[in-house]
Amino acid sequence: MKSTMHLAAQYLATAAISFIPKKDDDSHTNLGWVNHALETHPFPNGDKLGLNYEHFSLEWKYSNGNTEHLLLNNLKHKEIVEWISQMAAKNDLRNSYAYNLHYELPYPPISETTSFAITNQNELNDLIKNRDLAQYVISNVLEANHYKSPIRIWPHHFDTGAFINVTEKRSIGLGMATPDTIINDYYFYISGYNGHQPIDVTITNSSTKKTYYNDGWQGFAMSISELDKSSAMDFCQTAINTYINSEK
Repeated sequence: MKSTMHLAAQYLATAAISFIPKKDDDSHTNLGWVNHALETHPFPNGDKLGLNYEHFSLEWKYSNGNTEHLLLNNLKHKEIVEWISQMAAKNDLRNSYAYNLHYELPYPPISETTSFAITNQNELNDLIKNRDLAQYVISNVLEANHYKSPIRIWPHHFDTGAFINVTEKRSIGLGMATPDTIINDYYFYISGYNGHQPIDVTITNSSTKKTYYNDGWQGFAMSISELDKSSAMDFCQTAINTYINSEK
């Protein structure tokens, strides 16, 4: 279900590309996580497009709070594109909708007959729990440190992340990534930067050293299978403190 939801999220990304003014950092395409659903930034008319994990549906979220649903189970790509196009026209969005991505995904290309289906409800439930955990941990770590940052999901790599400018030059990124070459599981990560360069840290604590990576990507990472809410917040805070103290 991970790849299914990643692909389904591209309807939100392409809607953002179609309707929302472009930003150089691509942040107009990133997504929020609200009530077990991904959602775009507001379109020019105030509406949003959402992907509800519980109902396995797209949601056209009107600015007045009303919602129209499109159940995705057994629907084909062509039908989904037609629905988004019709909703955009009906709600007076100036631009037409087009399913065009400017990045590549690690899946076979979408065709008109590509269909979506719930193949494993338990996996889908786990995906919801993972996103809820990420939202909870990151928001609490930000609050505890008096940091301000939106928490957003990037549709390309599909990580949940926040980015904080601690000083004029120093910044910290933290989030939850999907399984990749660093860890083959969902994992929390924290990375520190001076400008665009990673902060080099000296680690003497053996347990902390086990979670530090510096081969290609530099930062701290730990699988969510080893963490609950409390230990995940502790892990993030320890990594942030390591970066902060390394600059003193």
